[in-house]
Amino acid sequence: MKKISYLLALLLLFGSNINAQKVVIIGLDGFSTEGFKASKHPNIDQLFAKGLITLTNRPVMPSVTLPNWTSHLTGQGPEEHGITSNKWTLKNRTLLPLETDQDGYSPSIFKLLKDKKPNTKTAFYYNWAELINPINKKYLDEVSFEENDKYQDNYAKALNFIEKNQANPFLVFLYSVHTDHAGHSHNWMSPEYIAAIEEADTAIGAFIAKLKAKNMFEDTYFLLITDHGGIAKGHGGVTMNEMQIPWGITGKTIKNLGVTDSFFNSNKNTSLVLAKIFGLSDIPKSWTGTAPKEIFK
Repeated sequence: MKKISYLLALLLLFGSNINAQKVVIIGLDGFSTEGFKASKHPNIDQLFAKGLITLTNRPVMPSVTLPNWTSHLTGQGPEEHGITSNKWTLKNRTLLPLETDQDGYSPSIFKLLKDKKPNTKTAFYYNWAELINPINKKYLDEVSFEENDKYQDNYAKALNFIEKNQANPFLVFLYSVHTDHAGHSHNWMSPEYIAAIEEADTAIGAFIAKLKAKNMFEDTYFLLITDHGGIAKGHGGVTMNEMQIPWGITGKTIKNLGVTDSFFNSNKNTSLVLAKIFGLSDIPKSWTGTAPKEIFK
């Protein structure tokens, strides 16, 4: 009897982790819908074969990097989080955010997770230096910056982080800027830009294969997100080349819709979708995004 009671106590203590939500966000900077349609990406296709990809997702305006990645991770538009250019820093800002944590940062999905589910492990891997500026690092368990557009070491670190934290819920943000820089250097839709997308697809495929080999794939949600498209060698405007981008998700509560345009989506919806997956309530008042009901089973 005592042995049964002891086992029940262990289940009560650790049971919440048995079905712990596990999420990996794959971020490719400057990945346009045009680029998606023109490139080959068999690994991305396979990854989201049981989920969905919309090709009509909209960036927030302006269609530049830092405002959009901040919108993904804070559930807000620039009018709320106050970040309107890539030059933003906490000490150099003009438009004050609607809501901040005690350190002056807009509340991110990482903060919400740590506040509501402290046992959640969080990681942020990136290779564009300014990307981390709007995120309060104290809510991140692991942060890794890789120089010169490289990302292979970060992919390896993410794999190790996931393996180490299998007993906990986790949110891993795994980003690369090399796709965007190919557009800036050679033109969006140039052969070099398309090659950068296809190179990323190969890296994603290798990453997923390693997760599967370690039995760390089946119970994990995956998101594919980006910030903006591009035209010629730039972006920041309102052409459809810049303002239409892919957004994908797959996981146990996500519908199998394939490539779809059946719902409206915006970059500022991403954190609301994540909050729903993790079962978080008391969403920050400044989060004006929404979790599209059409994507959930």
